Amino acid sequence: LCSDPDIVLARYADGKEERIRTQNTLIAVGGRPKLLDIPGAHLCITSDDIFSLRRPPGKTLVVGGSYVSLECAGFLTHLGFDTTVMARSIYLRGFDQDMSREVVSQMGSNGTRFFTACRPTGIQRDQDGQRLLVNFTNPEGSEDTEDFDTVLLAVGREPCTLNLGLEERGITIHDKTRKIIVDEYERSSVEGVYAIGDVAYGRPELTPTAIAGGRALSRRLFGDETRPCDYKGVATTIFTPLEYSCIGLSEEEAVRDHGEENIEVYHSYFAPLESSMVQSMSGETADKGYVKCIVNKVDNLRVLGLHYTGPHAGEVMQGFAVAYKMGMTYSDLSETIGIHPTSA
Repeated sequence: LCSDPDIVLARYADGKEERIRTQNTLIAVGGRPKLLDIPGAHLCITSDDIFSLRRPPGKTLVVGGSYVSLECAGFLTHLGFDTTVMARSIYLRGFDQDMSREVVSQMGSNGTRFFTACRPTGIQRDQDGQRLLVNFTNPEGSEDTEDFDTVLLAVGREPCTLNLGLEERGITIHDKTRKIIVDEYERSSVEGVYAIGDVAYGRPELTPTAIAGGRALSRRLFGDETRPCDYKGVATTIFTPLEYSCIGLSEEEAVRDHGEENIEVYHSYFAPLESSMVQSMSGETADKGYVKCIVNKVDNLRVLGLHYTGPHAGEVMQGFAVAYKMGMTYSDLSETIGIHPTSA
C-alpha cells in the first residue's frame, strides 16, 4: 500500500510495478506456517509441504500440539508411517481439554506416539545425510536424541502482513500477532481499507468464516445490506481419526465466563454402531462416541457449549449449530427424539 490513500502499488514476479487506483482495498492475504527458531529448522517441512513431497515421508516427527499437528499425524499413522507428535505442553489449546484427551488417547491406541512436555532444541543430518537427528529436552529436563526421515512443524501460523506497507499507510497492527485491527464491519483504522480472514485480528482462523466475512462485506459495499457478519456461534471440526466437533464454549471457558457454580456439564459415552461393526469384523480398536453439553444453570439451562467426538462429527455438529444460534436449551436437546441408529 502507498501513502496515497487511493493507490495500491502492485509488484509482479518479473519485477514490473503497476500503480492501481482504487476506492476500496480489501486485504485477505491469509497466513503461513511458523518455523521454529532453532538450529536446523530449515531442514523441516510444514503442513503446506506435506502433500508436495516427491518421496514418502517415512518415519515422521510432527512438532506442535495444534489441530493441524494432530490432523497430519493422524492421517500419516493411518497411511502406515511411524509417526510421533512432540508438544511442549497441552494438546488442542483453546479447545475443551476433556475432548482433547479423548482424541489423543484414541490416536495413541491406533499407533501414534506422543512426546509430551518435550521441546526440540536442534536438528541436523546424520553422517550419511539421509536422516534427521532431532535433539530435544524431555520432561525431566535432560537432552535426548532420535532420528527421523521427516520433521513436520505445526507450531502455529502467522499473517502475511510484512512488506505490505501497512504502517506507512497508517493501518493499526496488533503488536504481538501482526494482524490488522478491524471493527465489526471489517474496517481497519484507515478509511476504505478492510481486512478479512486469518489476517484480521480476533477472527476465527477458519475458511468458512473468511468466506462469510467476504460475502457480507461485498453486500455492504455494493448492495443494500448493512448487517455485519455474525462470527458468534461458529461450529468447527478437527479432522483427526476420531473426529472432534464443537460449538460454543469449552468447559474451561464456561467456568471463566460464568463461574463454576453457575454451569452444569452433562456427559454421554456410547459405542457408535458403525464402529462396533468394524471392530467385530476386523479386530481394530473401535471409535468411542462422547458428547459433552455445558449449560447455564441460571439462564433456563441454555446451552453454552456442545462437544462431540465420534464418526462424522462435522456432519453431526452442523445441524446443532443452527439450534445453538437460536438459543437451544438442555430441554430442547433432551426432548428431541433421535434417528436410529445414527450417532447424532
